[in-house]
Amino acid sequence: MQAIKTIAITGKGGTGKTAIATLLIKQLAERFDKVLAIDADSAMSLPYTLGIKVEKTVSDIRKELIGSQQAKKMLLESGPTKTVMRKILSHGEGFDLLAMGRPEEPGCFCAVNDLLRYGIDTLISDYDIAVIDGEAGPEQLNRRVLKSIDVLLVVADMSLRSLETAASIIKVAEGYDSEVRVKKAGLVLNRVREDKPAQEMLDKIGLEVFGWLPEDKSINEFDRAGRSLLELAPDSPCPRAVRTILEKILSESM
Repeated sequence: MQAIKTIAITGKGGTGKTAIATLLIKQLAERFDKVLAIDADSAMSLPYTLGIKVEKTVSDIRKELIGSQQAKKMLLESGPTKTVMRKILSHGEGFDLLAMGRPEEPGCFCAVNDLLRYGIDTLISDYDIAVIDGEAGPEQLNRRVLKSIDVLLVVADMSLRSLETAASIIKVAEGYDSEVRVKKAGLVLNRVREDKPAQEMLDKIGLEVFGWLPEDKSINEFDRAGRSLLELAPDSPCPRAVRTILEKILSESM
């Protein structure tokens, strides 16, 4: 496998994918010079867990391009689409954040959407690695933020329904009819306690497990207090677990 350029995280709603994305971003920022985080979830939870304020989203640009000829002219005259994308980036410690914003409104805006996706694609080329926090479920792929994903992490908790959802997402990802090429996909188990899923259950679903995170009360406490998860101590259980998963992913790409 070639060097990883893009890591996307998805899974059933409520499984903790955004928390995992946040911890990945922090650790990648410690390893690479240029890291891009993309919030592709319409819920826009990633800015909160990163502790970053977003002024403008890709959806905002899209609305301007569609709604006003003058705005469209100004945007297009400001330079390449990548330059337009750069102007709406939010900046964190060691990484930049691009927020996709709310879902598209009804109607066909294919030309505008293609233009924006091209801008995102070219923007990513300027970074060492990009992390995409995706929609819950297969919508991550349906939005087609990228043409290809090097590693897709599908997050699941200990419930059979969550594992089955993970299996269906990976099936979509690996399907020949998918418009997004996923090079490698696997499962990340979250909130693991003593009730670890039986190996026969995992074998039945047929998913590779990249790793697991324990149930961590400190994450819930941070969420309730509105604190950024970047402030979690690096030696606390979940950051340690994410570090192990990341090392596994990166080592397999070398």
